Amino acid sequence: MGGNIPMKLKLTSIVLSAVMAAGPALADLVMPMLSYRTGAYAVNGIPFADGYNDYLTLMNERDGGVGGVKIDIQECETGYNTEKGVECYEALKGTGALVFAPLSTGITYQLIPKATADGIPVHSMGYGRTSAKNGKVFSNIFNFPANYWDGASIAIKHIMDLEGGDIKGKKITLLYHNSGYGKEPIRTLEELAKKHGFTYTGIAVDHPGQEQKSQWLQIRQNKPDYVLMWGWGVMNQVAIQEAANVRYPMDRFIGIWWSASENDTVPAGDGAHGYKGLALHNSGLDIPIYADLKTHVVDKGLAAGAGDQLGTVLYSRGMYNAFLLVEAIKTAQSLSGVAQITPAQMRDGMEALNITEDSMAAAGLPGFAPPFSVTCENHGGPGLGMVSQWDANAQKWNIITGLIASDMDVIQPLIDADSAAFAVENNIAPSCG
Repeated sequence: MGGNIPMKLKLTSIVLSAVMAAGPALADLVMPMLSYRTGAYAVNGIPFADGYNDYLTLMNERDGGVGGVKIDIQECETGYNTEKGVECYEALKGTGALVFAPLSTGITYQLIPKATADGIPVHSMGYGRTSAKNGKVFSNIFNFPANYWDGASIAIKHIMDLEGGDIKGKKITLLYHNSGYGKEPIRTLEELAKKHGFTYTGIAVDHPGQEQKSQWLQIRQNKPDYVLMWGWGVMNQVAIQEAANVRYPMDRFIGIWWSASENDTVPAGDGAHGYKGLALHNSGLDIPIYADLKTHVVDKGLAAGAGDQLGTVLYSRGMYNAFLLVEAIKTAQSLSGVAQITPAQMRDGMEALNITEDSMAAAGLPGFAPPFSVTCENHGGPGLGMVSQWDANAQKWNIITGLIASDMDVIQPLIDADSAAFAVENNIAPSCG
């Protein structure tokens, strides 16, 4: 799957230098996409990249761009490699790039100081450094609409709902990708364990995650009441298959929103039935925007990929990511009074973003995700999530809860402490405006 790289890609690391030497970008609104269609994480990187690209293509084909200005989609292949991601950033930052969406916690951490110094915003939607929610310290970094610490808390709240509100004495294990991404929720889970009296255990899985026999033997021996998963790419597929092999109850196995797509569950067949995952938004083809995508993008042969990912969870997430950034462009254009905005104006648009039910409905995404707004004090949004469950018979994800809010009594002090330490280390005087 990772080897099928569409010819449509406008920019890869192979042709990067040639494109850069050709001169300025052809369009006025440059939107980079740091993607990975190759390697161990391609199975999840491809649908996200397709959704992101197709939504921006839709803006060009249906609306003539944003505010009358066409979008130039600059895609650069990272292979989920932090060093390559930084190379893509360095090569593209001079093109007038409005915002970077790295789709990697490792790349995001590296870009935080670079992009801030360069005056370019970064949007790490539902990933990256959680404390970047504090815009008074992280002026150019945004992680709305939710972060990993929210996810950890939402999962624990769901477990509490299942257990009648009391999880004292319960054993909860985190199976995590042995990287900055996988380690993000640990501190939050440790604090939540103190508050609620459950026993927390962490089990790491090394890159890329294809071998997990020893981890699942440990889970089988420890018999945790619930297992949470922070996985990505092939790790997710293997974990779900191993859980099925040891007959771990699937309805007690809960993945973060990056461990809850069709690419994670379908390979395990019937064994994945009942597996749960967090959700930031809805998915499926019964969303009005898909009629426009078919007419203006797919039927014209302009789809970023093979056109087989539409409606899937990660395609929907890539599309949602692009939607949020397009709305930020509109906000920036309105604030500045100009259509051809700068990265600095884009940053201001992101900080003033207000996603309403009306704006989602106007984009063909009614009821797709919770409305939210962004401020200087809060670059992370409301921290809301839902729980979805995989139905192997119908081959689909079903949302099984309403919106769940994270426990900010636990999370906010962690954000304050972490962002304050970053400010001291980097000589930043926290401020707004």
